[in-house]
Amino acid sequence: MNNHHRILIIGGGTAGITVAARMLREGHRDVAVIEPSDTHYYQPLWTLVGGGQAEMRSSERPEAAVMPRGATWIRNAAASVDPDTNTVTCADGTRYSYDVLVVCPGIQLDWDRIPGVTDTLGRDGVSSNYRVDLAPRTWDFVKDLRSGTAVFTMPSGPIKCAGAPQKIAYLACDHWRREGVLDDIDVHLVVPTPRIFGIPAIAENLEKVIADYGIQLHTSTEVASVDPAGKKVALRSVGDGGDDGHLPYDMLHVVPHQSAPDWVKASPLSTGDANGYVEIDKYTLQHTRYPNVFALGDAGSSPNSKTGAAVRKQAPVVVDNVTAYLAGRPLTATYDGYASCPIVTSSHSMLMAEFDYNLEMKPSVPLLDPTKPHHSYWYLKKYGLPAMYWHLMLKGLA
Repeated sequence: MNNHHRILIIGGGTAGITVAARMLREGHRDVAVIEPSDTHYYQPLWTLVGGGQAEMRSSERPEAAVMPRGATWIRNAAASVDPDTNTVTCADGTRYSYDVLVVCPGIQLDWDRIPGVTDTLGRDGVSSNYRVDLAPRTWDFVKDLRSGTAVFTMPSGPIKCAGAPQKIAYLACDHWRREGVLDDIDVHLVVPTPRIFGIPAIAENLEKVIADYGIQLHTSTEVASVDPAGKKVALRSVGDGGDDGHLPYDMLHVVPHQSAPDWVKASPLSTGDANGYVEIDKYTLQHTRYPNVFALGDAGSSPNSKTGAAVRKQAPVVVDNVTAYLAGRPLTATYDGYASCPIVTSSHSMLMAEFDYNLEMKPSVPLLDPTKPHHSYWYLKKYGLPAMYWHLMLKGLA
């Protein structure tokens, strides 16, 4: 086995596959991807699975089917990296060396940071769309609830798809309204931010959606712990106007805190703080201390929203800058922080929030007001974006 590769990519998720495909299209010939999983998931669809609008199987493909032809697939898990010797050590002890390393292993779900959650996930009304085995359980709990209290939560700190914690609340309320039981359910949405969204025009329209469903919004607040026996959550204020107290629940959709994988945190590539992301220049996506290391996707320290749409814009920047680095040229490609957050507000409408580092709107669909929900956006979410993902993005074409 050849244990040295010109370009070594850690992670065969959205970022890793997209970059590998683009590298090969660019003419690079020695591209290897370290990825232990046999199945590749289109995770944005899990919100629709939890809301009863899609089946989990539609989000799955064999990893072998998405691995670009020409790439070397190393079916292993990265366990450590030594950027001083240009080596990565995998879980089985095998070491691989590289000329350039691209780090995109995804993000880690830190369930244990909310005491009480782990033991009750998937039963007694508690679920989360952030795990493949739990998203279908979310739908089970939503459709079975006819009265009582439903609580939807979001943690503080960066998380992947920051809109997902509120999307499932809207889909659930839409279902309960169609079933004629919404008035019998006390719905709470707990978020750590001062408003439901960081862009005022979008926040105003989402607040109208929240008011229309009768949801009680708790801002500057997060869940501190879960009491499965008492079926209640403890709330903690994380800012002005936040709540300290308790909420009962009959159904709880909980989102965990998230951070870089532990092995990244422990590596010299890390920012060194609690989240431990790979420390990169937010424009070039090159590591700030190791010039032959680049990162993108959820594990990078760039302060954009962690979305697949961000990866779509980051990938060509990484490919261009890796190519320039290997050729000894200055790095000229830059990423402006673009991210897109498709926020479904019902089973037939969606708001498409697109913005950059400065939270300036970057709409890509003409004629439609990007701050308001539209019916046509719904078809984009359910059909258009998945098709683009599987057939264009993962092939390095979009």
